[in-house]
Amino acid sequence: MSKTILICDDEPLIRMNLKVMLNELGFEEVLECGDGKSAVDTALASFPDMVFMDVSMPKMDGISAAAEIRKKLKVPILLLTNVHDSKTVKRATEAGIAAFLTKPLRRQDLLPAVEIALHHCEEVDDLKEKIEDLRETIENRKVIEKAKGMLMEKGPVSEAEAYRIMQKRAMDKRQSLRQVADTILKEG
Repeated sequence: MSKTILICDDEPLIRMNLKVMLNELGFEEVLECGDGKSAVDTALASFPDMVFMDVSMPKMDGISAAAEIRKKLKVPILLLTNVHDSKTVKRATEAGIAAFLTKPLRRQDLLPAVEIALHHCEEVDDLKEKIEDLRETIENRKVIEKAKGMLMEKGPVSEAEAYRIMQKRAMDKRQSLRQVADTILKEG
C-alpha cells in the first residue's frame, strides 16, 4: 500500500509501535507528531491518506484537531484512545471519525480498521460525486424545461416540437442542450 499515514499521539512509544505495525502492513510513508495543533498543520501541509489521532493531547485535543482536518481534507481519521465514554463517542461521531481504536492497540485490530475506514471513505466520496452529478442533471433539466416552455409560449408549438427544435439547434451548433437552453433564455 503506497498510502501516507499521519500518526498523532503525545506518547512517543505509542507512535513508534503504531508506526512499526503500519510499516509491517505495507504503509511506507508514516508521518508523526505529538500534539493536536501539529496534527492539523502537518495534515494540511502533507495531505495524508489517513490519520491516526489520540484523543487526549496537548495544545488541541484529538477530536477538535480531527474536526479541523476534516473541514479541509476528506480523509479517514481513526481515534486512538483509552477514553470511550458516551460523550467522547458522540463528539467523535460529530467530527466525522471513521473508527475508534482503544489502547493498548492490538495488531489484529489494526488492518480491519484501516481497510474498513479507507473503503468507507471511498464509498462516501463516490456517493458525493453521484449527488453532485444528480444536482447538475436536475439543474440542467430545470433550465431546459424553462427554455422549452419559452419556445412553446413564443410560437404555437407543442412540448415535443419545442424539444426537437432545441435538439436540432444543439446538433447544428455542436452545443449541449443546456447551452442551447441558456441562449434561448438570454435572448428572451
